[in-house]
Amino acid sequence: MNERTFQEGVRAILPDRASSSGAEVLVTGSSGLVGRALLERLSQRGQRGTRMVRSQASEGDVLWDPVGGMIADSLGSADAVVHLAGENIADGRWTRSKMVAIRDSRVRGTRLLAENLARLETPPAVLVSASAIGFYGDRGDELLTEGSTSGTGFLAEVCEQWESATEPARAAGIRVVRLRIGVVLARGGGALAKMLTPFRLGLGGKLGSGDQYMSWIALDDVVSAICAALDDERIEGAVNATAPQPVTNRELTKTLGKVLRRPTIAAMPGLVARAAFGRMADELLLASIRVSPEKLLAHGFAFAEPRLEGALRSILGTDR
Repeated sequence: MNERTFQEGVRAILPDRASSSGAEVLVTGSSGLVGRALLERLSQRGQRGTRMVRSQASEGDVLWDPVGGMIADSLGSADAVVHLAGENIADGRWTRSKMVAIRDSRVRGTRLLAENLARLETPPAVLVSASAIGFYGDRGDELLTEGSTSGTGFLAEVCEQWESATEPARAAGIRVVRLRIGVVLARGGGALAKMLTPFRLGLGGKLGSGDQYMSWIALDDVVSAICAALDDERIEGAVNATAPQPVTNRELTKTLGKVLRRPTIAAMPGLVARAAFGRMADELLLASIRVSPEKLLAHGFAFAEPRLEGALRSILGTDR
C-alpha cells in the first residue's frame, strides 16, 4: 500500500476535522473581498477562522511573508487551510514590475505554504487554494470544464504555475482543491463595484465587440463553494467556481442597465481599452472565457444565484 492510498484510507475512517464545529481554518488573503466574507461565514458555521497576515498581526493571527519566504511556526493546530492571497491583477497597468509581483505573490507564496504544511507532523485535512479561470486563456465560444487544457498568455501561465505550487501538500497526503474562481460579483468590491458609478451615470456600455464570454459568480456562492470544498471529501483537484450560466459582455451590459434602469450605449472599443489598460485589456477585459462548473454540479452543489439578473438584483437590492 503506497502512502497516498494509506492517507485516503485514514480519511475514510476518521471524521473530517475540516468540517466539524469548532474546527480551525487558516485563511490567507483574509482582508480581501472573498476572505472577509469567508471569515464571517466560518464564524456562522461555528468554526474558527485564523488569519494569516503579512504585517501588524493581531492576537491569534499567524504572521507570514509569502514572497520573502517567511512563515510563523504556528500552523500545526489548523484543521484546514484556505489560501486566497495574491496581488490584485486589476489594480493598474501591467508594468514589468507589476507582472512580477502578480506571479511571485501567487507562485512563491503558494509553494511556501504547501511546503510548510507538508512538513507538519499532523497536517491539515484539506488545502483549498485559489486559482482563476484565467488558467484557460482566451478561448472564444469553447465551453471549458475542469478537464480542459490550459491556455496561453500571461495569466494562463501564472495560473498553471500557481496550481502546480500546491503539489508538495498533495504529495504529503493533504486533500488539495484548486478553485478556479470566475469574476466575483459583489456590491462592496471587485468588478461590479467599479462598474456601478459609470452605469448609474448612464455611461455604461459594452467593451470591445461585446461577444466575449464572462464567467461570473456571486460572492455568496464563492464562499459556499469554498465551504463545500472544506466539507466534501470527494471534491479535490481543479474545481471551477463559476455560475452555471456564463454570459457575454453584451449580455452583462444589457442586464446591469436593466437592473439599474439606465441606458447602456457608451461602448468602449477594443483599441481604446488597449490604449487605456495595455496588456491587461486583452487578458482581462476582452478575453472570452466560457466556463462550466461541472465538478461542483456533479457533487450536488446548489447555486443560490445561478442567473445573472437575479444575482444582480439580489446584490444591489433592487426589485425583481
